[in-house]
Amino acid sequence: MLPAASEDLLDNKQLTANTKVYKRRWIILTIFILYALGNSFQWVEYSIVTNMVVKYYNVSSLAVDWTAIIYLCIYPVIVVPVSYVIEIQGLRVTALIGGIVTALAAVIKVFSIDRDLFYVILLGQALGSTAQVFILCLPPKIAAVWFKPSEASLANSLGVFGTQLGFGLGFLVPSMTIRDIDDMKSIAADFRKLSWMLAIYMVPVATAIVFYFPHRPPLPPSVVQTENKNQKRPTFREFCIRFIEIMKEPGFALQSLAYGTNIGSYAAFTTFLNQFVLQHFKDGQEDAGRMGLFSVGVGMVGTIISGAILDKTHKYKETNLIVCYMSVVSVLAMVGSLWLGNMTWTYMACMLIGFFLNAYWATGIELGVELSYPADEIMATGILTAASQGIGCFVCWALGPFNLRFGALWSLVLLAALLLIGALLTQFVPNIRKRQEEFKRNVNGAMLLTSPVATRHSNRLHRHL
Repeated sequence: MLPAASEDLLDNKQLTANTKVYKRRWIILTIFILYALGNSFQWVEYSIVTNMVVKYYNVSSLAVDWTAIIYLCIYPVIVVPVSYVIEIQGLRVTALIGGIVTALAAVIKVFSIDRDLFYVILLGQALGSTAQVFILCLPPKIAAVWFKPSEASLANSLGVFGTQLGFGLGFLVPSMTIRDIDDMKSIAADFRKLSWMLAIYMVPVATAIVFYFPHRPPLPPSVVQTENKNQKRPTFREFCIRFIEIMKEPGFALQSLAYGTNIGSYAAFTTFLNQFVLQHFKDGQEDAGRMGLFSVGVGMVGTIISGAILDKTHKYKETNLIVCYMSVVSVLAMVGSLWLGNMTWTYMACMLIGFFLNAYWATGIELGVELSYPADEIMATGILTAASQGIGCFVCWALGPFNLRFGALWSLVLLAALLLIGALLTQFVPNIRKRQEEFKRNVNGAMLLTSPVATRHSNRLHRHL
């Protein structure tokens, strides 16, 4: 009979041998980026041209705000059952639902061009926001299922990249397609062009999901995923209990509140960007769109840089704190640039906001996953995103009338105050790295197994068996 330590040594060696990283992981990630882009594009495609939607559909600016707010409100309501579907059915089913429903949302809005069909736009936005729940949870899951641990943070950041790129294009394309003119027939033609472009883009992307998005790789990329693969799948009741247990963890609960406050404030900023800019620059519709694009474009660089920093240093809390406080400074810089009426400085301030808050989008999730480990990444990401969407929904709902009464400057000061609260909350989040400690344990075990002494000992064990 073998000693327990020897049996563990053999088990670890077998687990290490049954792992592999596949080149097609990059194709899977690319497909996800493409359909995540198509979904997040729809989030802001109407709010960034609020003035033109108000003019053409004869609705209030508060009604237009709801084309974006609806993206925030649906997520917290259905995140638990959707997360369970992701847990049980895996990546393929989740991707199919997210991609196909996103394509359906785009196609429906092709039929919203008549001036009395604003409700069709809201229907399309409701479908898009439902599909979003199947999308926002996936980057950490794709990173864990397809990528080795040393690539996990970078893969997660690249997954978020698709959503961010969609935001950027959602700012730019509508503001350049929907011209600021008075001829209603021309405006209708512009809205029709915008709807068809998105529908034509999404149909082939959804088709790619159908034919080339597998459930999982033949072999997992890490020992941790091998162990997770062999675990028994929970019932829905057990799954809900796990959710509750994660939320009871003090450090993770605090991080959820901080993350929700910061990303919720950023969601409000993007929703009202058109109105903020037009209050200080009369003909600034296209500038607002370009600011949004540049903000997200620079933000994607920030996301990739922050992901690389986390992979290199594993300083999750420290990185989050720097990003949080710099976000406050960036929003205050936006206040100053609008007050001075300087367009160039406004562009620069908007890009700074994008750089730091888009970076936080990914680093905040990474910190949450570390705090909640060994809980599944989908659960942790779902709770964090639900917090951000729920708080964002409330902030947007309150900021609409606040902005109409007090203006852009005080609205931005309010957002800066909320971001400061988020930074202070992060200050009290415990600096715990549970996932990294587990990775180190497995790596050290693998190094031990490959040493000459361990190899000779393993061979003797096999002969003994």
